[in-house]
Amino acid sequence: MIMLTFRSVNTIIVEHDGKREEIPEGTEVRALLPGPLSPDGLPYLAALLNNDVSSLSYPLTVNCEVKFLTMRDPHGWRVYRRSLCFLLAKAVRDLYPTANFSVEHSFGIGLYCLFDAVPDSEKGISREQLATLESHMRKLVDLDIPITRRKISFVDAVKRFEESEQYHKLHLLKYRNPPRVVIHECDGFYDLAHGPLAPSTGTLNKFQLIRYPPGFVLHLPDRNNPHVITPFEDQPHLFQIFHEHKEWGRILGVNTVGRLNEIIAKGEIADFIMTAEALHEKKLAQIADRIAARRDRVKVVLIAGPSSAGKTTFAKRLATHLTVNGLRPVTISTDDYFVGLEQTPCSEDGSPDFEHIEAVDLKLFNEHLFQLIDGQEVELPRFDFVAKRREPHGRKLRIKPDQVIIIEGIHGLNPRLTQLIAPDRKFKIYVSALTQLSIDSNNRISTTDNRLMRRLVRDYHYRGHSPLETLRMWPTVRQGERRWVFPFQREADATFNSALDYELAVLKPLVEPLLMQVKPFHPEYAEARRLSEFLLNFLGTSERYVPGTSILREYIGRSTFRY
Repeated sequence: MIMLTFRSVNTIIVEHDGKREEIPEGTEVRALLPGPLSPDGLPYLAALLNNDVSSLSYPLTVNCEVKFLTMRDPHGWRVYRRSLCFLLAKAVRDLYPTANFSVEHSFGIGLYCLFDAVPDSEKGISREQLATLESHMRKLVDLDIPITRRKISFVDAVKRFEESEQYHKLHLLKYRNPPRVVIHECDGFYDLAHGPLAPSTGTLNKFQLIRYPPGFVLHLPDRNNPHVITPFEDQPHLFQIFHEHKEWGRILGVNTVGRLNEIIAKGEIADFIMTAEALHEKKLAQIADRIAARRDRVKVVLIAGPSSAGKTTFAKRLATHLTVNGLRPVTISTDDYFVGLEQTPCSEDGSPDFEHIEAVDLKLFNEHLFQLIDGQEVELPRFDFVAKRREPHGRKLRIKPDQVIIIEGIHGLNPRLTQLIAPDRKFKIYVSALTQLSIDSNNRISTTDNRLMRRLVRDYHYRGHSPLETLRMWPTVRQGERRWVFPFQREADATFNSALDYELAVLKPLVEPLLMQVKPFHPEYAEARRLSEFLLNFLGTSERYVPGTSILREYIGRSTFRY
């Protein structure tokens, strides 16, 4: 007699949309979707599973809490942007398989891309080619082709990218050796997985391709208004920064992570670091020369930029170069002009908004600047950050003919900060950290991530903030930048890109242990996990070759300057 035994199906507990249910282990996330669209009419793109971003095809194997993501969510919007880059790369491969194509950097709410139908021609993309490319992308959207996440062997991954001549992806695999490689596939097009993608091309219908010679902009919807494509806003100052740094990348011979890894593996990183730092030094000298050439009029140098852009070290290094030019700079801090806790404007949640421009006593600040330029002596205030109030007994200052005033802070380019000072008496500088490196041809490195990792290291080692606190605070910091920094970058007389093409390799061994402190029960885990996965693309390197005057030293320590 034959006895048949049946194994019961294992089940797990899943919470989603206010419900708690028991489902079979291995059920795909998409099976739990409440419908094809969210209540506000947006397609579902991915999901948060216990605070980790996952694709809708992911099989559920443990008890979890599920939250579905659309473009309105920051994580969902990142999935949409990454998926559109995948769609664009597939369209290029379908129409122009031998073309040079790359997603270069952010440009407003879109992405700037380069394209040459004939390799090494550097002619850029024509109007006809751009129209054909957009038409094909929309055709792929209409076909609603599935985008499949798969695991294949390392050998198969290398074979597929060799056959399709996607050498940037091969460069990444050269210094990684997992037994299985996660890829995304769509109708014969393959890409390395750098995070979840949308479930199909049909969800990617909101975009526009805009010609911007020599390349074009992949224009995206605003996350806060995802149903429409807002008008394109040109940002020539931002584009100029990237264009200059791209030229630096050409000089250094590095524009991808794979190439940087190769330099590290060959033991050539010390020379690379010295060259990158020399490019910074040369740019600083050029800006100082421009200020010195106007020494008969310029008395105030204003330096602004977003968080962790390196403004403080830039200001100190600029002061050295101005001294070489025969000027004697003095520094005034806008922090000493804070109005105090009682008069500080409040955020929407009722907490003090210390980044608001009216957190500064604009009337007193302008009066003191005007008096200093006029040759009068001024007693500068001092702000007590413990008592959170301004004290009158600061230092006395009188500006001599060979002196200039350096003011560094997020509001430096806002006209209201120095409204009593004549325009020709000011020289305004915008500092940011806009990396030109790409992971591969269609996967860029976020400049915001670059700054966030700087801040994670600095805040932990020198400001007593845990990685969790820094990640939790970052959205508020970004919100302040969008309101008080980015709108005024066009006011700048000069720009400085503080990014260093080697810095993520130096930051990697410092950031990774910090991200490990953020656990799956923290809402910030998704961001920590994303950054950890991103850093896997880099070989780490020692900080010992980083000079003491480097902007990076402001974050990793052992700087020559005092802060």
